[in-house]
Amino acid sequence: MPDRDRHQNNEKKYAEHRSRKRETSPNTHHPTGDRDRDRRDREERTYPSYNDPPAHRDHPEPPRGETSVYSSEGEYYEPQHRRVLYSLGYILSSRGLCQAMEVCVNLLIVICAGVPYSNDGGYRNLASLGGLYHYYYGGANAFTGADADRVMELDRLYNQLKRPPYVFTMACGGALMAYACVMLALGVFRVTYRWPLVLLVEALLNVLIALGYIPALAFYFIKLQETYDTAICKEREELYKGKGHQGFTCQFNGADIAGGLFAVVGVILFTMGVVLAIRAFRSVRELKSQKATEDNNL
Repeated sequence: MPDRDRHQNNEKKYAEHRSRKRETSPNTHHPTGDRDRDRRDREERTYPSYNDPPAHRDHPEPPRGETSVYSSEGEYYEPQHRRVLYSLGYILSSRGLCQAMEVCVNLLIVICAGVPYSNDGGYRNLASLGGLYHYYYGGANAFTGADADRVMELDRLYNQLKRPPYVFTMACGGALMAYACVMLALGVFRVTYRWPLVLLVEALLNVLIALGYIPALAFYFIKLQETYDTAICKEREELYKGKGHQGFTCQFNGADIAGGLFAVVGVILFTMGVVLAIRAFRSVRELKSQKATEDNNL
């Protein structure tokens, strides 16, 4: 009995010693410590340290002049560029070139009407001054006496008759040239992109202008023909023709015909402007809808 009790006591002491040794051993497996260590590893992989160099970060830095948007979950969105105030490249677009040609065509119309308006050419009675003037400007081709007074009076009356249609043409051409310049400036400063309704207004005005060219052109040639059909123009023509002078006929001259041709070109250009303005309105509306959709998704 004593030996059996002694042996049992020894076994209990040995078991207690082994349990204490297991608790103090560094290689002892602790399930709770393993879970903590795994959790820390996952956090380090999911949330990188901001002390790391930029080359090891998940998101690249945005370039200068752009602002990037980061969400709270670390998602990266496209850079938002700064708003552009104007774009000179618009001049080389189809609408820009069309509007620039509208400016040039109306400028040419103004020039074609301004040349005959400012031309007060008529007979200068230099032969009546006598001396060398009579020697150089006298002779069979010179008007003398009552004929000289009459032809100068006819020149004055003819110039008064021909000016109204030319004044009308210069006023219309100048107004249309100014309108085309304004539309071109609105495109350069991107006003039509910020407010697309301006494009619809431009299309409507272009329709009215293209249609208005037709009666204006008809009025121009009708008034000129009425001036050429007057008795003043006919008598003036006969007087100059009797002295052998050319270029005083009562018919359309080169400037008149050129102005009419440029007006026809203006009809074509403004009609093209209507089509281009409607296409631009559709394009801007699609771009704005896409941008709104992207903003909503962001």
